[in-house]
Amino acid sequence: MNRLQAHPTATVPVTHASGRYDIHIGVGLCRALGHHLHQTFGDAPRSVAIVTNPKVARHYAAATTASLEAAGFAVQLCVIPDGERFKHLRTVERIWDFCLAQRLERRDVLVALGGGVVGDLVGFAAATYLRGVAFVQVPTTLLAMIDSSVGGKTGFNWREGKNLIGAFHQPALVVADLETLQTLPRREWHAGWHEAIKYGVIRDADLFARLEARLPLSLRRDAPWDWLGEVIADCCRIKADIVARDERETGERKILNFGHTIGHALEAVTKYRRFRHGEAVGLGMIAACQIAAELGWMAAAEAERVQALVRRVGRMPATSGIAVDAVLAALAYDKKVVGGQARFILPSRIGVVQETSAPTPALIRRTLQRLLSEGHP
Repeated sequence: MNRLQAHPTATVPVTHASGRYDIHIGVGLCRALGHHLHQTFGDAPRSVAIVTNPKVARHYAAATTASLEAAGFAVQLCVIPDGERFKHLRTVERIWDFCLAQRLERRDVLVALGGGVVGDLVGFAAATYLRGVAFVQVPTTLLAMIDSSVGGKTGFNWREGKNLIGAFHQPALVVADLETLQTLPRREWHAGWHEAIKYGVIRDADLFARLEARLPLSLRRDAPWDWLGEVIADCCRIKADIVARDERETGERKILNFGHTIGHALEAVTKYRRFRHGEAVGLGMIAACQIAAELGWMAAAEAERVQALVRRVGRMPATSGIAVDAVLAALAYDKKVVGGQARFILPSRIGVVQETSAPTPALIRRTLQRLLSEGHP
């Protein structure tokens, strides 16, 4: 991948009930982070706490710190453990303790430098520390760039399931540096493309068709920056448009959970150790399309297009040894449960989905039996 100057190649505005913020997408933006924070927060220097994990810190902590210091900010670095299994209250407490030890004030800023786990934890800590401080998302994974860094959902996992404790707290700024994707492990890189497919299925048939046509190219590390930036910007625009109309997920925003009902359950029953989030969502999308086809809501050929594209991203972790009853039990704790019934986001065609409780327990069980018996979907 060729290096370019540190400037955004796309900026996507996000409006919400209490204001707006920008998503800057481009190459080398970590080296210009201080400039973007200065533009967002004004002339008065303030303290900035960067929260990241060891892997990301090794690659990008120095550049982001130097950029922030050059812009006049005092910078502190907080390193938290890496991985979904550390997305729990104890890690949030660690961030709170760090903020208190550094005597961060309400005018100060937290920066989430990392993937979705870092972003969700830092966002929740920012929402609750001193009853709310500003935070900035600097996503370093494809999945975080197109999904978790946008929209203000923050939180952590609990014993019974994923993201059961959280708050809505919008970032003040999102800075997506495409250069950080160069150091992304291949499995994380592939996992992000499942979320991109999700956006095509729920809202944009043209995006889905472009992914179908160019997915082999996109999986390569030498994919053109401009095409990659375009896909990320398109996904962000879709989410920004939905969030602008439904910030608190009382209606339309629920469609962003396509593939997540069964996906979250798979993550929970495997203790967040077997699947990357995007992989679990990919399996959840396969299951949702099979359910939609069996209900007669989606044409079999359309359902197969989605399943085929998910599988083209790469081989999934083995599903062997996962008990259907355990997944069904985990579904009972899904955030979308209403009246004791799991709610699903199901497609009627590529580009159109709806929320429903139509799948019967028998249909859900059959779908899970088929999905889990495949071994390596």
